[in-house]
Parts: sequence; structure tokens; C-alpha cells
Amino acid sequence: MTERPNLLPGAFAGTAAAYARYRPPYPETLTRDLLERAAVGRQGALLDLACGPGRVALELAASFRSVWAIDLEPEMVDVGRQEATRRAIDNVTWYVGRAEDLAAPAEAFDLITIGEAFHRLDQALIAEKALDWLRPGGCLATLGGVGILDGREPWQTMVAQVAHRWMARAFPGGWGVARVGTEVGPGSQERVIRGAGFIEVMERTFGAPRDWTFAEILGYLQSTSVCSRKALGDDFEAFAAELRAVLLERAHSLTFHETQSFSYTLARKPR
Repeated sequence: MTERPNLLPGAFAGTAAAYARYRPPYPETLTRDLLERAAVGRQGALLDLACGPGRVALELAASFRSVWAIDLEPEMVDVGRQEATRRAIDNVTWYVGRAEDLAAPAEAFDLITIGEAFHRLDQALIAEKALDWLRPGGCLATLGGVGILDGREPWQTMVAQVAHRWMARAFPGGWGVARVGTEVGPGSQERVIRGAGFIEVMERTFGAPRDWTFAEILGYLQSTSVCSRKALGDDFEAFAAELRAVLLERAHSLTFHETQSFSYTLARKPR
């Protein structure tokens, strides 16, 4: 079975700047809760897989002695390095490549994170390797949030309707929501993670209020693999114009509110 275009390598080419600027950060309540439940000390080591521009790695860097961060897209890593320099974060080592191919030593990390990318990876292989890379008692955490295209606010429904019309032009064969062969649906991540040998698997969900401007909504969409300038090509400006007309005329507002939902799944390697 052929992989959908938006899940192929390079699907996020050209999106790094928008990703870093417009993807909402994970709420502090989530990151604090994650670190507390993982029971990680400040002398520990973090590995962030499919790190993008360092959205997780840079947020958690102060809680670790050392951080490894790897992403398939060189541009993402470049933007992450630039942001680390801007924020005077000097304990992150960056790598370009597939998470599945990372040559990491056994029992080297106290926490491994995967932010909004587990569906793009070879989950069984990554879970197996993570078990080897973690120290006994260390944790694997997958993080995610409900994006604009999947939100339930009326304005988000409008955005999704417009986006799907243009996505159908860009992807006449359809677009994917997960890597071919990946199990999706309730409990799917837990089954994969438990199958690799992890224990104490749990999920936690958090809400965070947010107001969006139209520019921020469009910027967020440019950070995706389905509505970026690369994905929509010459249709992008027409898409943006239609989206502006729909939102600003029908919604009758310059600000768009939602309560974002974020969650993480945490699992522990047996001691």
C-alpha cells in the first residue's frame, strides 16, 4: 500500500519557521505534570524524537543535564538551533535523520519524548528501541494536541471545510492521518507501547484557552503537511483569500477563541 503524500519524507519542507512561530506551546501545567510523574531529576538526560524545531526539547531543556534532539527535516533542526541560541540554551545536541536510525547508546536516557509525531514513525520499532535507550525506570512520553482542523468550535468547522476543499485539489488521491500500517483509534498507542514491554501506561489531558487572529490561523495552517505553501502550491493564495473571506465575513470577528486540548501518554520501563 502506497504512503499518502503528506506522510512521505519532506512533507514538512518549508514549514519550519511557521511551525516554530505558530504552533501553540504545550501548557506549563502539562509539562510540569509530565516531569513530576516521570520523576526525572535535573541531572537526567532527555531524547526528543521527531523534534521539529525543538518545541518539546527546548521547553524541557532546563530540567535536564543534557538533551538529544533529532528530526528528519534539516530546516527544522536549523530553526531549532537558532531558537536555542536566541534563548541561550546550550545543552541540546541536534541530529538530522530518521528517529528509527538513531545510533543512541543503551540505557542512556531518563525520558524520551515524541511530540505530535508518533503516528508518522514506525511505532513498534521506536517503542522497542526506546525501551533499550532508556535507563531502568525511565519513561517514554508521546505528546499531542487537537489542531485547528480537528477542533469543534464553529470557526474551526469553517476553517476545516475550506481547507478540505483545497486539500482535495492538492491531494486527489487523498491524504493520510497516520503512517501506513499504523494502528489508530482509542487505546492504539497504549497497545503498541505495552507490547514493547513498558508498564504503568497512563494518559493525561489538559485544557488551555487561546485566542487566535486570522494571521495566526493562516500561519498555523502553513505549518501543516496538508495546507502549507508547498502542499497547496499555486493554489495557496486563493485558499488564503477564501479562508479570509469566510472567517472575517461569516464569523464577524477578528479574534477566534477556543479551549485547546493537549494530552500525553506516559509509560515506564521496568526497573
